[in-house]
Amino acid sequence: MKLITLNESQILITLIALALLLLFSSVFGTLFEKIKGPRVVGEILGGMILGGSFFFILFPDLMKQIFFAYPEEGKVLNIFYQLGLIFLMFLSGYNTNITIDKKNIKTIILVFIGATIIPMLATIPFITLFKDHFIGTINNNLAFSLVFCIGVAITSIPVISKIFFDMGIMNTKFSNTILTVATFQDLCLWILLNIATRIATTGNIKLSEMIIVVLITLGLFVIITIFSKYVKEIDKEVKTSTVYLISFILLLTICGILSKLGINIMYSAFLVGYMIKGIFGTKKNMKTNMEYLEHFVFSFFVPIYFALVGIQLNVINDFSLLRFILFFVIAFGLEFIGTWLMLLFSKLSKNMKMSFAITMNARGGPGIVLATVAYASNIISLEFFTVLILTTMLSSLIAGYYLRNQQKKNPKLFNQL
Repeated sequence: MKLITLNESQILITLIALALLLLFSSVFGTLFEKIKGPRVVGEILGGMILGGSFFFILFPDLMKQIFFAYPEEGKVLNIFYQLGLIFLMFLSGYNTNITIDKKNIKTIILVFIGATIIPMLATIPFITLFKDHFIGTINNNLAFSLVFCIGVAITSIPVISKIFFDMGIMNTKFSNTILTVATFQDLCLWILLNIATRIATTGNIKLSEMIIVVLITLGLFVIITIFSKYVKEIDKEVKTSTVYLISFILLLTICGILSKLGINIMYSAFLVGYMIKGIFGTKKNMKTNMEYLEHFVFSFFVPIYFALVGIQLNVINDFSLLRFILFFVIAFGLEFIGTWLMLLFSKLSKNMKMSFAITMNARGGPGIVLATVAYASNIISLEFFTVLILTTMLSSLIAGYYLRNQQKKNPKLFNQL
């Protein structure tokens, strides 16, 4: 078998394109960290600067020579895009830790209902208002409606965790409650997204098929959770290279097999990460191994992924500022109101209720994954893709700055839950 490869000039221009994506995502990501904002927002902004929102307008010929130098370049860059998404979800799965504090279970239930179920149901009447402009080329109403509802209710575990770490409030009752709710919420929403992509692939789906997809998706998570809890972890120290080898083989193989069962690659990667944690445990050497992998992935694949997300955004054409503002107000408002209303049944202070309602609006990485997967499946239009990404960026910024402002006013606030 002889492999077909790119010629020397094509390889060179591809490497230059990757270098530019890394440079701009790194520079703007670091800039946002300096101003206490989520790094992911800066990485997407770096891609936007390179794309149709700025450089493609000022220097169209130059940008085309770099990112459209040969017909297959988009497909080559898409490989790095997909690897970034897969590794991001793999590491999200590995870092997922579901712990329910019995003393705090009432708050967990109230926040989950308020931040997930209420906003998803309340957003249904607004779907027809946006459908003509937001629906994708496959024109499937059910798949689009599911994505629309998910976009309103989704919350980001990675972005919130980073904010908590930076503020020094990780492992407080507030942070543990938020992360536990976000984990259950994301699990439910990944299942719905998996159904939506399944519908997009098959063109339609029967109720029986939908139930099977749900059972398989949820069943796999339950099986892996039980496996992780009861199967004895590997006691002896395993070489770093062996850990990576096993992890990558399982990641690629399981993603391939589950895709045949109608399970989205994104969710499959999440499950594999969760499973790897159960196999190798959380011993110091394993934690160190995964930290090394995280450093590499988050310095190469993930920044390229977010930059490529940003480069597709076009806020000059195919975009309505009015519709973006309207969608943002609806999405942020429904999740805020739902969470606030449910927490009226708790004894939390007014400031704490506000903190929960605003923090659950931080859409971050999962919001971006939702947009990219739905857009790639042609469930949503380019305009809705742009709106979802901008909503993610703005909501994450608001949550980060609000929490820091509250901590500045009352350093002990988040320990008072």
